[in-house]
Amino acid sequence: MRVCMYYSNKDVRLVDQPVPEIGPGELLVKVLASGICGSDVMEWYRRDKVPLVLGHEVAGVVVEAGAGVTRFKVGDRVAVTHHVPCNTCHYCLAGHHTMCETLLKGTKFHPGGFAEYIRVPAINVDRGTFPVPDHVSDEEASFMEPLACVLRGQRQLDARPGQTVLVLGAGISGLLHIPLARTLGAGLVVAGDTIPYRLDKALEVGAHHALYADDGLPDKLRAVNRGMLADRVIICFDGFIPLALRCVERGGTVLFFAGAAEGACIPACINDIFWRTEATLTSSYGGAPGDCDQAMRLIAAGSLPLTKLISHRLPLTEAQQGFGLVCDPVANRCVKVILLPHADTEA
Repeated sequence: MRVCMYYSNKDVRLVDQPVPEIGPGELLVKVLASGICGSDVMEWYRRDKVPLVLGHEVAGVVVEAGAGVTRFKVGDRVAVTHHVPCNTCHYCLAGHHTMCETLLKGTKFHPGGFAEYIRVPAINVDRGTFPVPDHVSDEEASFMEPLACVLRGQRQLDARPGQTVLVLGAGISGLLHIPLARTLGAGLVVAGDTIPYRLDKALEVGAHHALYADDGLPDKLRAVNRGMLADRVIICFDGFIPLALRCVERGGTVLFFAGAAEGACIPACINDIFWRTEATLTSSYGGAPGDCDQAMRLIAAGSLPLTKLISHRLPLTEAQQGFGLVCDPVANRCVKVILLPHADTEA
């Protein structure tokens, strides 16, 4: 089978590997759609692990089921998440499943989602594999994992119905947060960015307002929000951190959602930001099985305009181009790149 071996963002090689053999409790899944995540192009995060096969936003079909598998059979369409928790450790029992050592270091599918086939280990079959309804496309199903991450983030944000939510950064993460915030009952959803086409896309997927994110953003926000700042602020680009801290209302919450540049720090004056404001800073990482289940339910219900977010569909042979698009999304007007591993081999 063909896989994309990652060495760097500019060196993604198409190579041949044997189709994985599966054991008891495992699945062999033919990958039909696999999204490129922003974390896939974070070279500092990958440099000590290369070469490797990336890809964790996967949808496909079961082509082989190991002994003892009862929930899935050959021919079933599934979405699979790569990291799953143990469900029994200190972190899991406290509700912090994505801090579990098993999730962080102990589970993945083999070799990675940018391949024609993956072996899904038994623990991932048990709690990280989800049926895809017939009316949901493979491309839509591949959004399960990133949407699960967004769901978990908004749970950490603890937004209440009717509140104002500001999403700073209208890349793919922000563009998932916007319609989800509306779906969960936000009274006003405002997008902030400096890229015109992203502001247009934010309006297309449900933002009530899309504002240019310069130093005047707090005043612009007050102008559309009855003189108030935002109850909840979601940071989807680390360059907006200082602005986010100026846009949160007293008693509000700021969510640090997206991964940041290596060594990035929080530039904040404690007295200006925290003292006498009761502002809360929180963060989230990844998605747990419960988040994935809810994400698939939302996808099945058609609650989010996912197909509007797909800007590029490419065969596996053009994976290098796909990485280039994601690395420079502004120049390429790139929102979401989906790799289709069998698109160039099947009619």
